Amino acid sequence: MTSFAGALDQGIVVLDGGLGTQLEEQGNDLRDSLWSARLLRDDPDEIVAAHRAYFDAGADVAITASYHASYRGFADAGIDADETTRLLALSVDLARRAQPADRQTFAAGSVGLYGVVWTNGTEYTGDYGRATDDDVATEQRRRIRAMVDAGADLLAIETIPSGREAAILGELLTEVPGTESWVTFCCRDDHHLSDGTPISDAVRAVTRTGRVTAIGVNCTPPQHVESLLADARAATDLPLVVYPNWGRIWDSARYEWIEGTGVVEFPTDLLDRWYDAGARVIGGCCGIGPEGIAGVAAWRATRGSVAATNR
Repeated sequence: MTSFAGALDQGIVVLDGGLGTQLEEQGNDLRDSLWSARLLRDDPDEIVAAHRAYFDAGADVAITASYHASYRGFADAGIDADETTRLLALSVDLARRAQPADRQTFAAGSVGLYGVVWTNGTEYTGDYGRATDDDVATEQRRRIRAMVDAGADLLAIETIPSGREAAILGELLTEVPGTESWVTFCCRDDHHLSDGTPISDAVRAVTRTGRVTAIGVNCTPPQHVESLLADARAATDLPLVVYPNWGRIWDSARYEWIEGTGVVEFPTDLLDRWYDAGARVIGGCCGIGPEGIAGVAAWRATRGSVAATNR
């Protein structure tokens, strides 16, 4: 059984796309404070089907349906701590149920930004003004521990919009030695996280304790990715991860994407440029469905580099 780091050594790893995107395509209404995490409680089979759609498209990794599953957020929805821990563990089990039998794949335990406790689009602003460092550390420590205890193959600590949170996460990962993880940032332009922190500073902050396996960018418009990867590469020699959204703007009040038409598939010349900038883990986020991931998998095949096959 190859580790995630081992798969990276052997070539490009293809991630899945937007879980919420596929769940909505399957007919689910996610306009709820818990977003896709609500289905952990209400309809877990829909999550299995969504994961399977991405594996069928060629993904090597399923990112679990736990992005919006926080202890504080679930408590506000009337779900107690024990049940939250059970649902977090269930998210890993659901990803495993969808895994194909004929090749090795990975279940990455999603730990979204601290700001999901507010469900107010904080990933796109990085405004943590109401939260102390202790608040952030307490919530994220519990989520990280729950995903590790559930047996996720690695942690996907994702959509981090805040330089302050990056520094906190670097310390928290020292508490789970031996756990593989990637940390990816949500960014507002070619060089900065949503809160204005230069991505190079955030990369240095989260990697300084030596506990991160890979680093990168997600849920960021694709036109910003190449510059962000260049800045990240200047700050670390770790493998780079990229899974952008489709390039539209999220309206958190209306629970919908606005402003223009987003892409559904990344052009191959863009994928080439990301690869040349150091990306070795590539997928999609909001708005990118199985069609887009099939495109990434087909592009990967043309490079003669296949990761996560049977060993």
